[in-house]
Amino acid sequence: MKFLFDDESFSFETLRAAGFTAYQGADLGEILVTARDITDGDEPSWHRAWKATAERVAAIGEGALASGHRVSAREALLRASNYYRTAEFYLRDAPATDPEVALLSRRSRETFVKAVALLDTPVETVAIPYEDTTLPGYLFLVDDSGAPRPTVIYTNGFDSTAEEAYFVIAAAALRRGYNVLAFDGPGQGAVLREQQLTFRPDWEAVTTPVVDYALSRPETDPARVALFGYSLGGCLVARAAAYEHRVAALILDDGVLDFGAAFERGMPAEVITWIAEGRDAQANAALAAAAAENTQVRWALRNGVWTLGAQSYADLVRRSRPYALEGHLDKIVASALVLEAENDQFFEGQPRRVAEGLVNASATLVTLSEAEGSGEHCHVGAFHRAHQVMFDWLDTTLVAS
Repeated sequence: MKFLFDDESFSFETLRAAGFTAYQGADLGEILVTARDITDGDEPSWHRAWKATAERVAAIGEGALASGHRVSAREALLRASNYYRTAEFYLRDAPATDPEVALLSRRSRETFVKAVALLDTPVETVAIPYEDTTLPGYLFLVDDSGAPRPTVIYTNGFDSTAEEAYFVIAAAALRRGYNVLAFDGPGQGAVLREQQLTFRPDWEAVTTPVVDYALSRPETDPARVALFGYSLGGCLVARAAAYEHRVAALILDDGVLDFGAAFERGMPAEVITWIAEGRDAQANAALAAAAAENTQVRWALRNGVWTLGAQSYADLVRRSRPYALEGHLDKIVASALVLEAENDQFFEGQPRRVAEGLVNASATLVTLSEAEGSGEHCHVGAFHRAHQVMFDWLDTTLVAS
């Protein structure tokens, strides 16, 4: 679905930012005027335009807050958080040491924390014990009664953040009586940027302490816990559910069978051979040439090197291969909703294979289409339709369980 830009990556990321309009995370006019100031495919102009919009909208929010205008402040600060995240997206030359990455990421979190403190429902910032540290997150509660309720645990994707959880799942969940526990894990959000922890494929080691924390809270109904995986999170959550059996349901948005295959798709056969033979210099040169020609390829390779802790593009391809569900799917027993996007440019065909591999679980595959505006990866731009499918299924599944 082409949206404002010819560059496929710019189009998708703009639609992603605009899609949060559904839950006060963007305003269409702000999206349009920001896009107008961006040269198609030019990453520096993307950064400048989105940062300028973020700062302008954040100032509106801060002014409204100082004047006691609670709703206006909340709405502006939510939008600013989304725009700061978007401004940071393509800064991948040296993200681990780039002060601009640190600044924009911090501002996205700061504006979000101020905004959710102004919600009409309770929100807690939490620190979840994990190995010798903690994972930062948010607990979104339906109310302050302390009554146990069905609870969704949100897992990020390859580039998403815990702050995005409000727009992606929490706002819709709260309206329907569900609590949401969202967190950044290794390789994600603040854990990557501030703790320098990179992804790990054995995501059950991450999910189990998060489930422990959720079950320690009186607001969580232990019989009605669901895991929600967003983008790559669909693979991570499924891997975790193969070994963490205290959850009643899974929502994979979308189903991801083999993350490494997404990197290798479209690579010339000789590049794959060079990587297998350890001829990294040749492989890296070929991948660098491909990156120079394509925004999406360039961003994916650079982001992957950072988030997976790789030393080079060739090393990234090798490190991505364990992020796959072969040998794990048959161990999942929780009921699963596997979502598929008709025009998914990243994981085409993989959701169906995930659903087919869930031989010991009740699996429901739902394909959302281009014709109804929900055919993009993770159904960006069509959250109301996606949430209708998710929560209608979850309502039925958790009652049945």
